[in-house]
Amino acid sequence: MDGSGILIFIFFGVLVIVAVIYGAWAAKKRRAELSGLAARLGLRFDPEDDRGLADRFEFLDHLAQGDNRYAFNALSGEYQTNEILVFDYHYETHSTDSKGRRQTHHHYFSFFILMLPVAFPELRITREGWFSKIAQAFGYDDIDLESAEFSRAFCVRSKDKKFAYDVCNSQMMEYLLANRDLSIEIECGALALAFDSRLSAQEIEFNLQRLLEIRLRLPEYLFTKV
Repeated sequence: MDGSGILIFIFFGVLVIVAVIYGAWAAKKRRAELSGLAARLGLRFDPEDDRGLADRFEFLDHLAQGDNRYAFNALSGEYQTNEILVFDYHYETHSTDSKGRRQTHHHYFSFFILMLPVAFPELRITREGWFSKIAQAFGYDDIDLESAEFSRAFCVRSKDKKFAYDVCNSQMMEYLLANRDLSIEIECGALALAFDSRLSAQEIEFNLQRLLEIRLRLPEYLFTKV
């Protein structure tokens, strides 16, 4: 290896070390911020990896992807009279490059769960996009609601259409049209919000409020049926 090759090797080695140090610092800073948020909101905080929590809620589609699944940085407890869970989530997927080498891809995002007192059928309300349009082309139809604007903005799927209509009432549709970044999943006793990345402590508190707003728009008769 000539002199320039050695310099390049050292340069990339330094970059790796800097990236590792920065990653450790950022992770420590995030844990401190979430711990402070939990203390302020009266919640418990657990930074450790939790595969049991991932298994407990794997019926939720967002938590059943890939492998090596685990939750961490979990906030839990009672928040404004509702039992909630908020956590960072990790899973892996794999692919093969052009040379046949197996590559591992790590995915991280934030996930919110509000526990419900009734077990409901599965319902997903997600932003309308290319993947949902492709799915519809292959027969995975979404449920069309009275609001054409809402149906253009969101994809609603459930085997129980009446339940979907009950949840997507006029107040809920109005709220979601004003908050189009939200993706909702309801199943069994869980109301969940999924995000594409890990949220800051400030964003987590903001979205806890939005989670409660969604809960408030679920008709109370759904919880009183025998």
